[in-house]
Amino acid sequence: MSFLSNLGSKLAVPFERAQANPRVARGLAVSGSALQKLRIIKLGTPLLVLACLAMITLPIPPFLLDILFSFNISLSMVVLLVAIYTKRPLDFGSFPTVLLLTTLLRLALNVASTRVILLHGQEGTAAAGKVIEAFGYVVMGGSYTVGLIVFAILVIINFVVVTKGAGRISEVTARFTLDAMPGKQMAIDADLNAGLINQEQARERREEIAREADFYGAMDGASKFVKGDAIAGILILFINVIGGIIIGTVFHDLSLGDSAQIYTLLSIGDGLVAQIPSLLLSVAAAIIVTRQTKSKKEMGQQVVYELFNDARTMFIVGAVLFVMGIVPGMPHVAFLTLAAIAVIIGLIIRHRKAVAAAAAAAAPPPAPAEPSPDQRELSWEDVSEVDVIGLEVGYRLIPMVDKAQGGELLNRVKGVRKKLSQDLGFLIPPVHIRDNLDLGPNSYRITLMGVTFGEADIQPDRDMAINPGQVFGRVPGIATKDPAFGLEAVWISKQDNDRALGLGYTVVDCSTVVATHLSQILANNCASLIGQEEVQNILDIVAKTQPKLVNGLVPAIVNLGLLTKLLQNLLNEGVPVRDMRTILETLVEYGPKSQDPEVLTAACRIGLRRLIIQDIVGGDLVIPVITLSPDLEKVLHKSLETGGAEGVGIEPGLADRMQKSLYEATANQEMAGEPAILLTSGILRSTLSRFVKNTIPGLRVLSYQEIPDDKQIKIVSVVGNTAAQAQLR
Repeated sequence: MSFLSNLGSKLAVPFERAQANPRVARGLAVSGSALQKLRIIKLGTPLLVLACLAMITLPIPPFLLDILFSFNISLSMVVLLVAIYTKRPLDFGSFPTVLLLTTLLRLALNVASTRVILLHGQEGTAAAGKVIEAFGYVVMGGSYTVGLIVFAILVIINFVVVTKGAGRISEVTARFTLDAMPGKQMAIDADLNAGLINQEQARERREEIAREADFYGAMDGASKFVKGDAIAGILILFINVIGGIIIGTVFHDLSLGDSAQIYTLLSIGDGLVAQIPSLLLSVAAAIIVTRQTKSKKEMGQQVVYELFNDARTMFIVGAVLFVMGIVPGMPHVAFLTLAAIAVIIGLIIRHRKAVAAAAAAAAPPPAPAEPSPDQRELSWEDVSEVDVIGLEVGYRLIPMVDKAQGGELLNRVKGVRKKLSQDLGFLIPPVHIRDNLDLGPNSYRITLMGVTFGEADIQPDRDMAINPGQVFGRVPGIATKDPAFGLEAVWISKQDNDRALGLGYTVVDCSTVVATHLSQILANNCASLIGQEEVQNILDIVAKTQPKLVNGLVPAIVNLGLLTKLLQNLLNEGVPVRDMRTILETLVEYGPKSQDPEVLTAACRIGLRRLIIQDIVGGDLVIPVITLSPDLEKVLHKSLETGGAEGVGIEPGLADRMQKSLYEATANQEMAGEPAILLTSGILRSTLSRFVKNTIPGLRVLSYQEIPDDKQIKIVSVVGNTAAQAQLR
């Protein structure tokens, strides 16, 4: 039984502490390891079930019946006391199971005692054991009629009063608890969105609501056990009396009077031994279901505090009792004694409150109460800091981010951060995940610095089949687009995964869809994720192995702000900052000559040219490139001189024709399975890189100086002959 298991676990703690005392340990050593013997209590549930089966099928001697009946009464008293001292119903969550097992134990004992009474009742009133005999004599008092009436009263009290009332309370409480669950869940979500609680606290509250619903639902059913047990007790009594009289007179040649005396005494004793534990458990059930869920006090403390908290009540009760005590014919001693006791209790309550008031007056004045949020002045604490990276999900997507419900998105997000941090060279900030009731139930939103960068709807109970460009059929589902790359896709049921894979689709689950979208957004906007704090952390790590390089550079040659701007430029152009040694050495060389971020960025790119080329073409010796015609480069140089570094002097028509030509050349390279690289002069590189960054994201712009000496170039396309000649005219 789980109750006995918990009791054994609690009792084991004092024994472990006692064993640490040498004197006590020597006493325990006499009888072996007491702790190991105590752990047998944890086997209480299977042993009790097996014992019930044994009592139903096997004959039980009277001596063992006495022990089992005594154990049953003791167990019922333990359960009652635990129910009394429990502060909240959920603290005794195993009570429905305890109620079931104790009821089974009691019915099994009834079956065993009935067998003994009917088989050996002719031997005398002690045939079924001393416990049944003693209870029979005490209740009957020498009269069968008195015994039957007392037993009937006990059954009525148990069945009609206690059990029926507790069952009704359990039924109503279970229904109201289930009806209130949606409102409680919404209140938790509201507190979570308002920032009053965190995710862990919200999870604990949801679990407590679920436990509360399960407990009262179980109590609603468990109360039927006690009700059925009371009915079974009545039937067993009459079966024992009638069957015993018949067996005694017919089979054992007893007179009707002797047979009635013996079997009635045994039956009433047996019924009483069963009804007393039943009554105790019924009272325990009633106490449990009538306790307040939020109570922080034991039942005795709560009752005493609420009943004896007002002196006026006790004075009025004392006055009424005094008047009743002086009326002629009334029991003066009893009423006047109780009246005096009530007045004394009232005086004690008044004195206690007077002492408390004097102590409060003598105490220093309390600190001014904290004003409510609506009354106090605004401060900087009311300004919430935006999340660097945020992921908001609708309420139907909450299981995806809850590990307790098997959600995998948290691990996927951690994997995305780890991969990007290794590729880019700095630690990606944590992703703050939270639910948002303003979103659709199946929607999610990705934000950077509080700005929305991506938003989509997904189907949590389906998988996404993405069309990579060539498939060999259609798969049934809901048509959609991949939120990360905009590819055609279909939401399919999970049983169609194999079919979709056979047709050439790429099948991913919802967690992968969200993680891929997040990875794509972070990779495209990684420059906004690095600031001076991150740059200082990078310098601290490099300084551990190369302290002279770092100390001689910052802030002597470049300051932290300039270095941060430089790294942001590199990341914005798709260049990782893993090789900080090369970057810092380049700044040591070129920093004294110029403090222009664009110039230093170009110098660092040249220093990192092997890393840049490796990320684009890998280890290939030949680099396919797209170039601009000499005439177009002359036009762009002239436009750059006119409009400045931002290239605002480029004629709109020329810019449009350039963009179309570069887009076609990039598409041809992608169709051929080769990288798209635009090779131009160092002066035009940064301008053209900004020109194509958002319109043609797959095109990388390099300068001639960024090609390593051991690499060869192959011109696959020349852009701008016709457009440049028209512009020059």
